[in-house]
Amino acid sequence: MRPEESATSPQDRPTPRWSLSSSSGLNYGSYANSLASLAPLTVERPAISQKRAYVAIAVLCYINLLNYMERYTIASVLSNIQRFFNIHDSTAGLLQTVFIFSFLLLAPLFGYLGDRYNRKYIIIAGLNVWLVTAAGSSLVTESSFWLLVLLRALVGVGEAAYSTIAPTIIGDLFTGGQRSIMICVFYIFIPVGSGLGYIVGAGCAKLTGDWHWALRVTPILGLVGLFLLAFLCPNPTRGAAETHGEGVTGRSSYKEDVKYILKIKSYVWSSLGVTALAFLTGALAFWMPTFLSRAQVTQGIRPPCIKAPCDPTDSYIFGAVTVVTGIVGASLGSGLSRWLRNKVPNGDPLICATGMLGSVPCLFITIFVASESIAASYVFIFFGELLLSLNWAVIADILLYVVIPTRRATAEALQITFGHLLGDAISPYLIGMISDAIRKTKPETHEWSFQSLKYSLLICPCVGILGGVFFLMSSRYISEDRKAVQQLTEQTGNDGAPPQQLPAPEPPMALDKSNK
Repeated sequence: MRPEESATSPQDRPTPRWSLSSSSGLNYGSYANSLASLAPLTVERPAISQKRAYVAIAVLCYINLLNYMERYTIASVLSNIQRFFNIHDSTAGLLQTVFIFSFLLLAPLFGYLGDRYNRKYIIIAGLNVWLVTAAGSSLVTESSFWLLVLLRALVGVGEAAYSTIAPTIIGDLFTGGQRSIMICVFYIFIPVGSGLGYIVGAGCAKLTGDWHWALRVTPILGLVGLFLLAFLCPNPTRGAAETHGEGVTGRSSYKEDVKYILKIKSYVWSSLGVTALAFLTGALAFWMPTFLSRAQVTQGIRPPCIKAPCDPTDSYIFGAVTVVTGIVGASLGSGLSRWLRNKVPNGDPLICATGMLGSVPCLFITIFVASESIAASYVFIFFGELLLSLNWAVIADILLYVVIPTRRATAEALQITFGHLLGDAISPYLIGMISDAIRKTKPETHEWSFQSLKYSLLICPCVGILGGVFFLMSSRYISEDRKAVQQLTEQTGNDGAPPQQLPAPEPPMALDKSNK
């Protein structure tokens, strides 16, 4: 595979003007928004037309929808799977944990490749693996639980390729306020896809009487996405949006990339906040329908599930709530971000902190009121998820404007790896393990099965508080990061030499204005 900068032909592609080599001291900050000041004053033909860019964002959003539909289809039929394989909570949580672990372990590899080679081809290869393994997981038999675990792990290969690279393509198709809007639209499909995963998965299981069919929907729809990606989605030059199509080239090692990224304090703290968010949303998404179902059994509203298929009502409702709160929350968060951008320089991490901390009382009330009123639980789930959804588009936008174009995929990969490693890779299994440990202290009953899961879920609001603190810390540095790069661009002289006295001596980066 040879490094590629664009899907356009050599004669049509503008020669990149801005080169990011490893010779001096570009430090950290909002380089993406500053590149516009380095671009020529004359209007130049963009590498990707606006119409083609809109088609590309539609294709990427469709695949992102399927990505998250597939991820949470398992949760929609979790009770059926537990009955089918006769497994406990901790073992059931392992299904999501192995998927996330493979996803996060491969993210750095795809981040490295995504900053150096043709991103479109990498995504296509990953999606092929995803389609084959996702379809294969729907064919497992009653004696093949560990085969299902293996296939779920391999599904993470394709999702690692897509989730790491797709946002960087959007960053190179749009800029400024338009980029914020497109990132918002893209990330809206995280909760929308998650919610549809519950609804479609539970619906297919009920309609066919077999939970295996719930896992066959996304691979079929994924074939359409693969075709659309191959023929309609471009591979824009890195930095094309900020440089009027000219692009940015880079000559740095992976070690230099990582050292540069870890100098960005707002990025580091916001990544810790993303970790807390991933832990929280991963645990709730995986266990909340099962928790509410057990609550209704203890109240005598419905009989316990003895044989699959189990009652899918809670998956339907929770899925619908996730879709609505995702659309409203992500739109509201992105709108607040654009409104505050010129008024409050550190507004973005403050929005994220507000969402995390505001969700904490809602989660506490949800957990404790479930034994008394299912309706009240859903009300507070709605507000809790709404507040958490404020973050999705905002945290993605933060990364794009504090990391230079040639290192965005690596930054995405590091954030994904760390966030999932300590986030939703462990939260479903950890909560299931705690639930099993509590349940073993007393004779097993339906009431105690509900109570043990309730007590284990109390870890979620505690992590929510921690996440809010992380975003507050990020708000202390984000303005400084932007200011540092603004000083860099303002002080760059005619010889192209950047200033040497900036807040941090690392990483080794320079601007070269000569044509390549």
